[in-house]
Amino acid sequence: MSITSALNSAMTGLTANARLSQVTSENLANALTPGYSSQKLNLSTSQYAAGVRIGDVERNVNPALQSTTRKAEAEYAKIGVYSDFYSRMSNFVGTVDDNMSISTQISNFDAALVEATSRPDSTERLHDLSVKADLIVQSITDAADGLNNQRLAAESSIDLQVDQLNSQLKELEKLNARIVVAQAAGGSTTAMEDQRDLLIDTVNQAIPVNVVQRDQGRVALFTVGGVALLDGRASELSFDAKRTIEPQMTQDNGLLSGLEINGLAMDTSINGPLRGGTLIAAFDIRDNVAVEAQNDLDAVARDLVERFQDPALDATIGLTDAGIFTDSGGAFDPADTVGLAARLELNDLVAMDGQAETWRLRDGLYAAAEGDPGDASQLIAYSEAISENRTVSTTKLGTISSDLNTLSASLMSRFARDSDSANNSLSFAATSYTELAQAELALGVDSDAELQNMMLIENAYAANARMLSTIDDMMESLLRI
Repeated sequence: MSITSALNSAMTGLTANARLSQVTSENLANALTPGYSSQKLNLSTSQYAAGVRIGDVERNVNPALQSTTRKAEAEYAKIGVYSDFYSRMSNFVGTVDDNMSISTQISNFDAALVEATSRPDSTERLHDLSVKADLIVQSITDAADGLNNQRLAAESSIDLQVDQLNSQLKELEKLNARIVVAQAAGGSTTAMEDQRDLLIDTVNQAIPVNVVQRDQGRVALFTVGGVALLDGRASELSFDAKRTIEPQMTQDNGLLSGLEINGLAMDTSINGPLRGGTLIAAFDIRDNVAVEAQNDLDAVARDLVERFQDPALDATIGLTDAGIFTDSGGAFDPADTVGLAARLELNDLVAMDGQAETWRLRDGLYAAAEGDPGDASQLIAYSEAISENRTVSTTKLGTISSDLNTLSASLMSRFARDSDSANNSLSFAATSYTELAQAELALGVDSDAELQNMMLIENAYAANARMLSTIDDMMESLLRI
C-alpha cells in the first residue's frame, strides 16, 4: 500500500467514524422519543480510491409491519368509539342491579298498583302510585336525553375530526415539500420522515390509509376505498356541523350534513370508501346506531302509553284524550312515534307536581267526581294492562310478544348484550394492536447495541488516528533523508 492510499484510508475512516458517532449518539439520545426510528449509516468501499465511501442514513422501518400495525390501530380506535357508545347507553337504560333502571321503575309501579289495589281508599298509596309512574317517565326521558347527547357528541366528534384531518393533511403536504428540498440539498431527512409517519398514524386512526411512495421522497395517501387524501396537494374535507340535534333529524332527510372531499359528496356508510376508522364510526353512530337505539326507546314508550290510553281500559277516556302517560301532555298520535321517549310526560291530572288528583287513578282519569273509595276495579284493570301480552317490533329488539315488564327487561338486555359484545371486540383489538406495536418497537433503538457500537467506533477512530500519526512519522523521516 502506498503512503497516499494509506493516508486516504485513514482520512476517510476518521470521517466515517465521526459520522457514525453522530448517528449513534442521535439514536441513544432519542431512545425514548415517541415515533423515532433508529438510524443506520450506510458505508461502502470506494471504487476509484482506497478508503471508505459514506452513504446515506437509513431509517430502520419495516413497511409491511408498519402498515399492519396501522390497520390494527385504526380497528382498535374504531371499536373504542362503539364500545363507549354502548357502555353509556347501557348505563342510561340501566342494568340488572340498577335501582334506577327503566325496568326497575316499571316493576316498582306494578308493585305500587298491587299495594293500591289492596287499599284503594288510601290517599297515600294513590300518591305513591303517582310518584312511581312519574319515575318511569323520568327514567325513559333521561335515557332519551342521554341518547340524544350521544348523537350530538358524535356530530361534534365528526366536526373536530374533519378540522384535524384538514390541518394534518396540510402539514403532510408541507413535510413532503421540505423533504424534497432537503434531499436536493443533500441533507438528512430522517427527522422529517419520522414526523411525517407520526402524522400519518394520526390520520390513519380517523381514516385508514394506504401509503404510496412517490419520487423525491414524497408520499401519497389513499383511503382503503381509493379516495385520494394527499397526492401532491392535500384534499380538503368539509362538514356542516349542527349545534342541536332532534330525534327526527337524519342525513337521509337532509336535516344533518354529510361529508364532502374537494366538493364531492362522500358515502359515509360503514362499507363506504372511507371505512374503517373513527370518523365513519362517528357517522354510523349518529346516523344508524343511535337511530336504532332511539327506535327501541320509542317502541317501549309507545307500548307504555298505549297500554294506559285505551278507552276499553278506562271508560272515562275519550278517543282524543290522553291516558296516564302522555305525549307532551296530550294524546299520543301513532303517526308521530319518532322521539316519543323524549316527549313522555305524566298526565297533569294525576301528577304530584300538577293537579295531584290521584283519586282519578282509582275512579277514572276523566271522572266528573270521586267515586266509591273502596272500588279497586280500575286499579286491577291497570295491573292487568301491565301483564297483557302485546306485540312490539323493532330492528334490534326484533318482534316481541310480551308484557310490559318483559319488554323493559328485553330493552335492558339488548344494550347490555351490545355493550358486552363491543367490550369483547375491544379487548381482542387491543391485544392485536399491542402485539404489533411491540413488534414495531422492537425495531427501535437498542441502547445496549448502540453503546457497543460506540465502543467499536472509538476503537476504529483510534486506529485511524494511529495510522495518521504513523504516516506523519514516516513523512518526517523521508524529509530528513
